[in-house]
Amino acid sequence: MQKQKKIPQRQCVGCRTMHDKRDLIRVVKSPEGEISLDDRGKKPGRGAYLCKNPACLKKARKIRALEHAFSLSISDEVYTALEAQLEAEHE
Repeated sequence: MQKQKKIPQRQCVGCRTMHDKRDLIRVVKSPEGEISLDDRGKKPGRGAYLCKNPACLKKARKIRALEHAFSLSISDEVYTALEAQLEAEHE
């Protein structure tokens, strides 16, 4: 009998539901303090996870979930860039 490999689970900071890690998008704060989407899941830095649904990013923005996860304030330009990246990936 073969053991099944455990699939890592992460919580979306927007909708607060658990999903398989590979079904989520990682938002990362680099050691230099830059916020970006990490499509490969390998960039160094602190990560927070979002569903691939743009509504989750909007909700995370409203409740300031990314600010809490990264302990810093995030500008509107960063959110706009994240929304554009997410929309491009969602299509």
